Amino acid sequence: MNNPEEDKKPKAEVPVQKQINRRNFISFTTFTVLGVAAYGGWRKLYTSPIETLGITGEAHKPLRRALNKSELFFRNFFSNNHLVKTYPKSMAAKVVRKNTSIGADSRLDAANWRLKVKKLSGEVLSISIDEIKALTKTDLVFDFKCVEGWDQIQHWGGVRFVDFIEHFGLHPETKLDYVGMETPDKGYYVGLDMASAMHPQTLLAYEMNDQPIPVPHGAPLRLIIPVKYGIKNLKRIGTISFSNRRPHDYWAEQGYDYYSGL
Repeated sequence: MNNPEEDKKPKAEVPVQKQINRRNFISFTTFTVLGVAAYGGWRKLYTSPIETLGITGEAHKPLRRALNKSELFFRNFFSNNHLVKTYPKSMAAKVVRKNTSIGADSRLDAANWRLKVKKLSGEVLSISIDEIKALTKTDLVFDFKCVEGWDQIQHWGGVRFVDFIEHFGLHPETKLDYVGMETPDKGYYVGLDMASAMHPQTLLAYEMNDQPIPVPHGAPLRLIIPVKYGIKNLKRIGTISFSNRRPHDYWAEQGYDYYSGL
């Protein structure tokens, strides 16, 4: 005599197996289609024309268009009321990480260093580090972020850029759209939108962990601008200028995002 339970078992397993096979087929097909589409998109971008070298360069044209649209998005939401998170000094790294010394790898002539500020009138201010240190000092402990993906809580001290502007009577210059900064040897240079430069947490820093900034980190004066990635935080500032046209920018010329905002 046949066992009714044994007769039912294979019949019940058949539709279940069919469902499993169907789901596997759908999953595999979906994965394949998405993979082909992703490869096609990457291939299209990879083979697209490179932008014409100018203020920016070396990026594929579709990528540069995307970066420019991202910049517009971030600039529309930028506000001085949006401050980066700060931390107690005890949380700051004792060994501060650095990536590059471009523009600050030549010998520093500390005795003769002067910050040159080019005014709209044509006058060039020549400012000593002692004059800068005489201004109100501000400390900032924040999470420094690099485009390479790492971050580190760091402690910097110096004069706020807005206070520097106020003290040296540079209000007419702030009506322009951009600030340009470069090292004394002109080996490294950045362009900043005026709004970011005038953010209340932007510093002209001369101290790191309550000590004078070491040469590898940009002595005697460097830029700390926490609303930007590290590539905008210029070491060893030599010259500051102002304009309505984008100043040249070292990494933007290598294909990176000009705005580099956070």
